[in-house]
Amino acid sequence: MKNTALTKTHEALGAKMVPFAGYNMPVSYEGVNIEHQTVRESVGVFDVSHMGEFLIEGPNALDLIQKVSSNDASKLTIGKAQYSCMPNETGGIVDDLIVYRIKEETYLLVVNASNIQKDWDHISKYNESIGADMRDLSDDYSLLAIQGPKAVEAMQSLSSVDLSAIGFYSFVVGDFAGIEHVIISATGYTGSGGFEIYCKNSEVQQVWDKVLEAGADYGIKPIGLAARDTLRLEMGYCLYGNDIDDTTSPLEAGLGWITKFTKDFVNSEALAKEKEEGPKRKLIAFQMEERGIPRNGYPILDADGNEIGKVTSGTMSPSLSKGIGLGYVPVEHSKIDQTIHIQIRINKVPATLVKLPFYKPSS
Repeated sequence: MKNTALTKTHEALGAKMVPFAGYNMPVSYEGVNIEHQTVRESVGVFDVSHMGEFLIEGPNALDLIQKVSSNDASKLTIGKAQYSCMPNETGGIVDDLIVYRIKEETYLLVVNASNIQKDWDHISKYNESIGADMRDLSDDYSLLAIQGPKAVEAMQSLSSVDLSAIGFYSFVVGDFAGIEHVIISATGYTGSGGFEIYCKNSEVQQVWDKVLEAGADYGIKPIGLAARDTLRLEMGYCLYGNDIDDTTSPLEAGLGWITKFTKDFVNSEALAKEKEEGPKRKLIAFQMEERGIPRNGYPILDADGNEIGKVTSGTMSPSLSKGIGLGYVPVEHSKIDQTIHIQIRINKVPATLVKLPFYKPSS
């Protein structure tokens, strides 16, 4: 089990620690509902240093990224980030990731912790004929997510960079919490705004301490992975291993918007054909109409009680106080406002198909 550079700090704060993607990670501190509302209403800080970072450099860097990713990275200018996925050769997804353009010929790929080795091997395979310079920085870098509507205000005293001027999916390399050359990225997995801070392992303790100090007047709290999951699910963001994996196509998963057929990429021909013909199944979002919490693996039933799919992600939404979930069903069962049922033990609980996101800031 790997530790992040802040594991002892989390333990000292009384965090409940769990194994996650091969790392010892804080799942909660005070409880998922308190932590969730903190991020929705003010500001919270997550240690997500388990994520992987690959540096791709050189004159062939863009060619490699274009080959392995579904989105069009040629559109990226320096200081911009892009959500993308890596299709496999059989119609599924190797991983979803964020691509940062750091310099003219330097890109940073941020991948899921559970897929670091798999992703590295996959990219390396295609790099054999392309010849970009690849470096795995995953073990040397830490990542903090400072999320919530008060993140800019609470953190401004820590940087000479105007944090309010960093647009969504943009980033700046600047000073933060007394450390030079930190990546300050206006990205996140919560839907409540904020930043992600990339720094070296040797620097992250100082950054963490100063973030909590600067945010004290704003009610900042450390946030665990349990609230990260409820926050992302309220937005309908996919979780690799649940909602997307090696067997789900980006088109089925509603990721057509990051699948650009203006270029050649891994399995692009087959995916273009799938787009033309239309996927056979679709990732749906549903809200429970009666008491009941949908969980991963629970059967999804049609009006006649026939099993038509399975829940991929589900929870009790802290913001809506209702059960919410995602799952794959045949396209003919994917119409918004349609009623389905979720099999929860012996009960068939009604649910309604809804449009994402579940949570809207005004709700």
